[in-house]
Amino acid sequence: MAAEDYYDILGIPRNADEKEIKKAYRNLARKYHPDVCKEPGAEDRFKKINEAYSVLSDQQKKSQYDHMGHETFTNASKGSYTGGGGFGGGGFSADFSGFGDIFDFFGGGFGGQRSTGPQAGNDLLMKIQVTLQEAVFGIEREIELTHTEACPSCNGTGSETKKLVTCPRCGGSGQMRQMSQTPFGQFVRMSTCTECRGRGRMPEKKCPDCRGTGHKQVKRKVSVHIPAGIDNGMRLRMEGYGEAGDYGAPNGDLFIEVYVKPHDRFIRTGDTLETSVSISPAQAVLGTTVEIETIDSRHVELTVPSGIQYNTALKIPGEGVRKRGKPGDLLVRVKIVVPKQTTPEQRELYGKILEIEGNRAGSSKKGFFENIMGKK
Repeated sequence: MAAEDYYDILGIPRNADEKEIKKAYRNLARKYHPDVCKEPGAEDRFKKINEAYSVLSDQQKKSQYDHMGHETFTNASKGSYTGGGGFGGGGFSADFSGFGDIFDFFGGGFGGQRSTGPQAGNDLLMKIQVTLQEAVFGIEREIELTHTEACPSCNGTGSETKKLVTCPRCGGSGQMRQMSQTPFGQFVRMSTCTECRGRGRMPEKKCPDCRGTGHKQVKRKVSVHIPAGIDNGMRLRMEGYGEAGDYGAPNGDLFIEVYVKPHDRFIRTGDTLETSVSISPAQAVLGTTVEIETIDSRHVELTVPSGIQYNTALKIPGEGVRKRGKPGDLLVRVKIVVPKQTTPEQRELYGKILEIEGNRAGSSKKGFFENIMGKK
């Protein structure tokens, strides 16, 4: 069964602007929030709404989504370890910035107490280079990644006994309350607990392998699917492949920024590839057939019509960038090359052409004015 399109999830057209996207998200977030909606499947629906909004509200992600399509975009965020076990914590990402009224509606708000507890892992960014051919057709690339994972000795708890206890300093709140007297009355300042770092719980006995952090730094080889049609500067997201989160919290994501190396024969503009071919003046006048090498090293014949002008672009359909199953085109710029050296026979033939044209060597200026003003 095909996955539900992000535009369909928010119930908006594909040409919806930023204001329409935001409005649709606000309405749906209010309707399906698990604290408000008790219908079966409301929580899953709420997650899908947040996932759709996190992509469509980000111009770069939205551009990639529109460019690659739902299946390709979402599949690009899935990867696998080679020679190692996977780890959990994928999930969805929600961006609630600028939606204070939604938080107020649910009884929260920015003026209330900050949430505490296990913290999600940090995201990682990696930059890789691919050739133009790899960008056109897509490729599976294996990369080496260094990041933190849950300590195997304590299962990420940080405790040798794999048990956590309530922090004695903050009483499990994760925050420390400090009161001070000012001329205007009592002032209460809340800060993160330094003992448990805001988690509210601590290892019963620190794990000797990770020293109570619950994390260990490891090197892994990761298989990355780079989809066909990816462009320079685009980012792929691999959910859960960032830094490990606290025990009970999701891992961060790995973002892979792709840079496409220049090609010596092809230039890319969107889904169109461009190359050039050189022909002689005689071929330009009479027309000819030339052989063009494509990006995947195949050879196709191109008919050059008679009377072709310098730098004219001829199109070969379907030989451009492969994107979402609909390839772009290949443009071939025709360059007319004048020979620097000629044989006596060639010079004689060119001389005859000049005679026929009425522009003999050394008399071109006179002939030019005569053509304009006429003979006296």
